[in-house]
Amino acid sequence: MARWEGDTRGRLERAALELFDEQGYDRTTVAQIARRANLTERSFYRWFSDKREVLFGGDELEERFLAAMDAVPAGTGALPTLLASFAAAPEVLRPRDFLARRAGVIAANPPLRERELIKLVSLSEALTAALVRRGCERRTARLATDAGLAVLRLATERWMADEETDFAEAVRAGAADLRTVITEAAPPNA
Repeated sequence: MARWEGDTRGRLERAALELFDEQGYDRTTVAQIARRANLTERSFYRWFSDKREVLFGGDELEERFLAAMDAVPAGTGALPTLLASFAAAPEVLRPRDFLARRAGVIAANPPLRERELIKLVSLSEALTAALVRRGCERRTARLATDAGLAVLRLATERWMADEETDFAEAVRAGAADLRTVITEAAPPNA
């Protein structure tokens, strides 16, 4: 082992992603990831339960969103509350190149796509529950969460595609896109 280096979690994430790119997810072992990160397998398991959790581990994003929701003034509507919390996300997002590579690995592996959907459902449930605790009716909270997560997905795509894009601006642009779609879908007055 070399001398101590910081950022153990980040080193493991980067090492795993490199190996997943080089030799595929299925052919990569925890031992290889740990070795590439200049760590032991034991160190790996302190951070992650298995190799897929390198791509999905941690609840920083959910925790950040929930904390940001708590900072939104009471009485703010459900969707504006979510959008304000999403705009606070960049502080916990991984670098753009990491997220792009991660997306490629996930897209190439059906079990990883399934895991991503499970994490998304968990996030959705947490956000909906937080809105209900804020006094939102459950159906409204659920609809706002679904719409908000669609905006978040679009915002993330915009942010990843352009180094100059500010994440909060990407969230505002996604919200504007949603308003346009909703307006177009509204039935004409009779």
